[in-house]
Amino acid sequence: LAADWATLLWEAASLPPDRLVALADALAGTGRADDCRKLLRQGVARPAPEIAEAIVALLDAGREREARALLDSYLRVRTPEDVARCAHTDPHRLIPLLLEAARGVSEEHHWDLVHALRVAGFSA
Repeated sequence: LAADWATLLWEAASLPPDRLVALADALAGTGRADDCRKLLRQGVARPAPEIAEAIVALLDAGREREARALLDSYLRVRTPEDVARCAHTDPHRLIPLLLEAARGVSEEHHWDLVHALRVAGFSA
């Protein structure tokens, strides 16, 4: 069953981002925190604009907790340069969230993102 479960998680990672986050939330709620983290890590392999659009859509729908969960996973898996690419979708809304989430990971992560945002043309 373990191999089937791993395959199921891998396939679930291709769900639309809002459904991916809902499934990850359900896994966490049933005590499967490790599977939740695996699913989110696999799900954030998408291009930066797609992740950014999903975060904005979740925020617009009033699902801030889910947006932050997706953002946190993205920050932990992707490079600061990839994360900075998200900002192009909606800089005024996303840059503060990106920086706050990066600081939640580590101070080093925060400063790496500040640098990547500056290189991408944003004043962070």
